[in-house]
Amino acid sequence: MTTDSSRTNRAPAEGISTFKGQDRALRADRLGTGGLLLSVLAATAPLMVVAGVMPTTFAVMGIVGQPLLFVILGAVLVLFSLGYAEMSRHVHNAGAFYAYISRGLGGTAGAGAALVALVAYNSLQVGIYGIFGFEVSGLFATYADLEVAWWIPALAAALAVGALGWLKIDVNAKVLGVLLVIEVLLVVVFDIAAVADPGTEGLSLHAFNPDTLTGAGVGTALCFCIAAFLGFEQAPVYAEETSRPHVLVPRVMFLAVTGVAVFFAISSWALTVATGPASIVSTSQEQSAGLLFFLTEDRLGSTFTDVLHVLFVTGMFAALLSFHNVVARYAFAMGREGLLPAAFGRTTGSSGAPGTGSLLQTGIAVVLVLTFALTDDKPTGDPTAPVLHLFTWGGNIGALGVIVLMAIASLSVVVFFVRRGAAGAQSWRLVTSAVAGVALVVIAVYTVKDFDVLVGAGPDSALRWILPGVVGLALVIGLVQGAILRSRAPETHARIGLGNEAFQLEKEAGGTP
Repeated sequence: MTTDSSRTNRAPAEGISTFKGQDRALRADRLGTGGLLLSVLAATAPLMVVAGVMPTTFAVMGIVGQPLLFVILGAVLVLFSLGYAEMSRHVHNAGAFYAYISRGLGGTAGAGAALVALVAYNSLQVGIYGIFGFEVSGLFATYADLEVAWWIPALAAALAVGALGWLKIDVNAKVLGVLLVIEVLLVVVFDIAAVADPGTEGLSLHAFNPDTLTGAGVGTALCFCIAAFLGFEQAPVYAEETSRPHVLVPRVMFLAVTGVAVFFAISSWALTVATGPASIVSTSQEQSAGLLFFLTEDRLGSTFTDVLHVLFVTGMFAALLSFHNVVARYAFAMGREGLLPAAFGRTTGSSGAPGTGSLLQTGIAVVLVLTFALTDDKPTGDPTAPVLHLFTWGGNIGALGVIVLMAIASLSVVVFFVRRGAAGAQSWRLVTSAVAGVALVVIAVYTVKDFDVLVGAGPDSALRWILPGVVGLALVIGLVQGAILRSRAPETHARIGLGNEAFQLEKEAGGTP
């Protein structure tokens, strides 16, 4: 049996397999730097962040220094990426997070991380259906004078995303790329307009002043803002589908995290410039998610604002597709390694897509959207309650899960290279991983502590513990599954995190892959 320590001590070249057994490998050479970058950046949903996350953070937390928070978080995530990207040179597996954690901390820890990843990315994806359906319903009411229940466009989107999930990943990348580029350009136009026509305080840099990060709301603001970065860490998920993963994956990760940090720092600063730093909190509280559209209406006119509303929706669709692809690939990797039924570990037809994983994610999305739709009886008189609950609950459960995975992965990076005897050669990466890990643990603690604020529940609400408890429960169930496999199916346990390499080793040993 292959022990956990032997899997971490394997030479780097052995982590790269070219064996393609029974559709157990995703199709290689599908993505280049551009396609991979667009695939991961689409998940950040830049227009949704600028129009939704930023005004909410200003309004709820009262923190003027949000632009500085994006700079600080960008620095933390660059530190995280240094070790994480180095791991991507040694491990190529669609189950990125859990594969890395398996290689560092063992198969049992990897099994726990796998289920957390599956729950987290499903939660993020399904949560967006709530706000997507709500916004499309609003567009029908505004421009077509039609009353359409939010769950109808949400279900239609789920089916469309599911269909695209069966296509070649390069086709998906083109769809994501077009939508992403357009929405980024529109935000850039607003940024330029805000700078050209600032509020009463002029081109003030006050939002970058450290004094703006004082008060009780800073920790919770960190939770809001780090969610805006989610997506950059997905690059290793597509490693098997690139031509040179050891080069492209690290490159795309650094481009993504630095690009997101700069873009969001400038855009949130542009919002403070447009209103004036002294007025950004009060204006955000007054306009809520309509802040960006309120400001563009004044500076760029109604036509631009109408287009922005439409692109707000298409940007969310791009994020839905991006997260869908990630979930499908995690399910594929888990099926291939025995953590899910073997049917999930097969690709589909000529597209080479993880079709069964795509069906799983679509099924989960449809069931959860219908569940929230059935609660849409408006007993409290608030027709948006089920929609906003789906969005806020799903989004924050998912964000917490990814933060926890990043923290554990930071530890795994350190252990991986120490066990390989490479601590000296990788010393500076180990230090940056440790620093990033500590920072991520702090953010995770704040996220759990302030979960009632994040989901809009009262301080005495059971939801403040039940919802983050979903992540904890997934971790425990995954660890139990890993422990059972270690005891009852040691060969399967030894395969966790090895990906296609496990079947290469079976072939070399004369087994049946």
